[in-house]
Formats: sequence, C-alpha cells, structure tokens
Amino acid sequence: MSTNLTLALAVVGGVVIAAVVAHGAWQTRRASPKKPESADARAEHREPVMGDASQAEAQDTVPGEAPDFADAHGLSDPGEGAATLDSAVAGRSLRRRVLPRVDALIDVVVPLTLESPLSGEAVLSHLPGSRRAGSKPFFIEGLNTDDGEWESPAPGQRYSELQAGLQLANRSGALNEIEYSEFVQKLQDFAEAVGAMADFPDMLDVAARARELDAFAGDHDAQMVLQLRARSTAWSVGYVVQQASHHGFVPGVLPGRLVLPSDEDDAPPVLTLNFDPQAALSDDPNQAALRELTLGFDVAQTDAAKAPFAAWQASAIGLARDLDASLVDDRGQSLTLESFAFIDAELVRLHEALQSRDLAAGSAAARRLFS
Repeated sequence: MSTNLTLALAVVGGVVIAAVVAHGAWQTRRASPKKPESADARAEHREPVMGDASQAEAQDTVPGEAPDFADAHGLSDPGEGAATLDSAVAGRSLRRRVLPRVDALIDVVVPLTLESPLSGEAVLSHLPGSRRAGSKPFFIEGLNTDDGEWESPAPGQRYSELQAGLQLANRSGALNEIEYSEFVQKLQDFAEAVGAMADFPDMLDVAARARELDAFAGDHDAQMVLQLRARSTAWSVGYVVQQASHHGFVPGVLPGRLVLPSDEDDAPPVLTLNFDPQAALSDDPNQAALRELTLGFDVAQTDAAKAPFAAWQASAIGLARDLDASLVDDRGQSLTLESFAFIDAELVRLHEALQSRDLAAGSAAARRLFS
C-alpha cells in the first residue's frame, strides 16, 4: 500500500515538475523577441549611395493589405494602402540628379569679373581649401566660353566670367555677419589669385535677406513622423529588417536605420524607419529586444511627385499589421483614417506654400535650404 502511494506521489511530482519546466520554457519563448526566419539577423548596411547598383535591387513591392488590421483600426479598405504605395513606387529607375548650382533664391551671388578668359586648371588651382563660411557652404562657378553655361570649374574648359554663391540660410540658422565676413575674406583672396574683381553686396542687406529666408524656412519646415509600438512580443533587429524588407526597405548606412530609397542617385530616401542604434550594434541582434520604431519622411527634402505621404501611410499600415504593432503619433495618440486625412490636408497646404516661393519640396534649392 505504501509502495503504491509512494509511486503515485512520484508520478504526480514528475508531472508537476514537467509542467513547471514546460511553463518556464513557454514564458521564456514568449519573453524573447521575435526572430527572423533566416539564420543570420545581423543587418548589412546597404543604404543606396551614388552609383550603387544595390538600390535597383531593393525595389520590392508591397503585398496587398489584409482586412483584419485595417478594418479593426479604421485605416483603410482592404488593399487600399498597398495599392496606393504600389503606384507610388512602380517603375522606379535610377536617374542622375543635377548637382546644386548657385541660386539667387537662396544664395547671395557675387560676380567675379575677369579681364580675359581663364582656364579651368587656373581656377581649380586657386579655389579655397574649404568652401564653407561657418555653417554655410558656398560655390564658385564659371561661364563656359564654348556653350555659355554656368558650371563648376573643370579641366580643359575656359571661362569668361566667374561667380560665387553663399547660402543665406539652412537648418543651422540664418547667415550672420561673422560668416559673411569669413566668406568675403576667402573670396577676396581667391579673386586676387585669379585676377578677378569681386563685387560684394552690402553686409546689412545680406543679413536682412538671410533672416527673412530663415524665418520662412522655419515656418515651413516639417518632418512627418509616427511610431510603431509592439502590442505583445518584442522584435529582434533581424525580424524588423526582414519584415521591413517586404515593404521595400533596405538597411541604411547608419546603425538602427532602414530606408525606402529614392529613384534618384544621391538623393535622400523617400522614407526612413529608425530604431535603437545600440540594438543594431549589439553582439547578438537576435536577443536585442525592440518595442518601438519610428517611421517618417522629411517633407522639404522629398519630391511630392514621389507620393511620400501615400508611401508613409501604406508602409505604416503594412508594418503595423506584419509586426503586430499599434500606430501612434509623437504624443502617443492613436492614428486613425481621420488622422491621416488631416495630416494629408496640412501637407498639401505646406507643399503649396513652398511652391509659391519657388522652393518646391524635393527641388535642389529646397534640399539645400532645408539641410
């Protein structure tokens, strides 16, 4: 009798221990971040750069939107977001972007009069070592005697005139008197070296223009940002990279950054998806738990023709569905279809204001000003 009782207790004890172990293992798996299906989760940084063929390889389309997530959150009809994004990214092909030139809209322009044409080699040999005045860049161009076009000085060419342009404002603020004085000194030294006569605008007029442009830029600078927050299980870095790749994102050059690339060489990405860079740099990214991502785009830097808002909304909906995440704004408020509609209307007005100043979003001048 006692033997049977002892055996029964041993069996019960074994079952209890097995149940405890199984529960512990289940809890451990539940607490661990979601991992990608592939073995290697360490992200290779592949943000497209000028001439990088990997940009063409990264143009993934977005799968159709499932009704469960969208309907539950009132964000869109099934497939609506994905269809919008598909149309925004379809037919991408890399295009060479025109390099910045002196622009009277955002630069103070200084003519440099020459007595006789000058070779490109002579101009290049005397260019200032640093073409910055404080936080503001400046450019020197020549009027090509062959085609009558302004261009950056190049060997084998001849120039009948020169001009310099100093940027009046950027995200560091307005051009100030100290920066302008530094520019004048550098350009005067250059002018003397090449035998040119520089005609500098009055400092007070330049400073006033710079302040006015800076005020306009400050009133019309915007970043569209939302957050994706894990509803239950956290994500590993590899899992985020894997899921984001389904929506056209590729690893960026900076840790903790994924990008939806533009179709222009050396252009800013259409969208960025950011997370904790320390997690990306951890020894084992599969164990680094992420619970929050930031999805956004730079309004002034992104051409409206590329439909960045449609890509932003559709990517947010698709990523939230695939990652089991909630969508919130920078104040932690849930985003709904009405929220996106309101943002879209505000964005239209912002684009119109930029266009009215001949600083269309994504234009060379806008990208320089809002940099």
